[in-house]
Amino acid sequence: MTTVAADVTPSPSSTLQRVLGLRDYNTRVVLLGTTLLGISGGVIGVFTLLRKRSLIADVVGHSALPGIAIAFLLTEIIRPGTGKNVPLLMLGATLSGLLGAVLVLLITRSSRIRSDAAMAVVLSTFYGLGTALLTVVQHVPTASAAGLKDYLNGKTASLVAGDVWIFAIASACLLCIATVLFKEFSLVCFDEDYAASEGWPVWSLDGLLTALVVGITILGMQSVGLLLVVAVLIIPASAARFWSHDIRRMTVIAGIIGGLAAATGTILSALGPRLAAGAVIVLCGTGLFLLSMLFGWRRGWIWTWVESRRMQRRIGRHDLLRATYEIIESQHAEGRRHVPTDAELLNAPVDLNQLVGMRTWSRSRVQHLIRSACHESLLIPHRGAWRLTPEGAALARRAVRNHRLWELYLITFADVAPSRVDRAADRIEHVLEPETIRLLELRLETQQAGLMPTSPHD
Repeated sequence: MTTVAADVTPSPSSTLQRVLGLRDYNTRVVLLGTTLLGISGGVIGVFTLLRKRSLIADVVGHSALPGIAIAFLLTEIIRPGTGKNVPLLMLGATLSGLLGAVLVLLITRSSRIRSDAAMAVVLSTFYGLGTALLTVVQHVPTASAAGLKDYLNGKTASLVAGDVWIFAIASACLLCIATVLFKEFSLVCFDEDYAASEGWPVWSLDGLLTALVVGITILGMQSVGLLLVVAVLIIPASAARFWSHDIRRMTVIAGIIGGLAAATGTILSALGPRLAAGAVIVLCGTGLFLLSMLFGWRRGWIWTWVESRRMQRRIGRHDLLRATYEIIESQHAEGRRHVPTDAELLNAPVDLNQLVGMRTWSRSRVQHLIRSACHESLLIPHRGAWRLTPEGAALARRAVRNHRLWELYLITFADVAPSRVDRAADRIEHVLEPETIRLLELRLETQQAGLMPTSPHD
């Protein structure tokens, strides 16, 4: 009698339900461990990024390799066959990583070598030493070196409940230190010299921050691997910069992005058993970084483009109205200083040729600006020309006043030549705040009766 083996391969839908429902013990353990790593890595990474030491995590990761190999060899010498003792391997990685980080700091502070060069020297030296020691490890007759290379690329599936407890305690400690010393770390990141002048122990704070990076690196050793752990620190922090300029909000956002990337990568790797979780976590983080780069509401490309377009429209509107005002002003000047009245501004038509002659604009550019001004009810057509509306006249008067106040300020206090002041004023007049205008009026004593300053080019 012939028996047919039943196909026990789970269907994609059942696999999806099992993973998303977190029914597997291993999935729950790995998800919790990597999420904690992602959150703590994102928070610590903010300070590393602002300190302009983004690659220090990469240095620590590569520097930990010889520590792992040395710990393995020493353990084999003392007790043959027990070389893959995880706590001892992590201790060796920690000491070796700390040594690499400290060497970078010492080289940078005691010589004229830049930090990037110092990191390159330490990274290449330690990685070369680690590679050589791994070759020695493979020839140890009493031990099996299989699995040591997993620390390079990570092996998330090997995490057990005990590892997660270590992750939780270590992550909590790292986050507590970062929270308690948040103000001090922020001060050192933004102005190291000022912190030193105020008596803060900059060297100690720098060393402690480096120790936190080493801690994150060692935690990520089993999940994403020593070679990819830099991504856990830098990608969430870099993505957070597109969403906020405030370091407090940036830190929270980085923690959320790091945790979300780790959780998403873990779930996707569970859906595809052949996918390396560490690499998928990094790719998910990269995806979130790209989304942040596009849609971030502080530095995202789309937001920046929208703001740039809005500013260009504002500049064009102000320049058009200022040109209109100056044309009307020149029509009524008759060789003397004359400030146009409201009636003159509202009733004097200005044609296309006059506006083109006032600026180095093309006719199409002027026509586009006129259409926009008419749409915003700043100009109205009048017998083949255009006149200012009351709203347009008020805005034109304000634009000319701001421009001339800034010109006079540059001539009076910045010693800028009158022949060059117009271009300098054009760059700043469109972003002058009301408070700045009031200060300019006080400095130039033009506040009386709200006088319109004369043009320095007349």
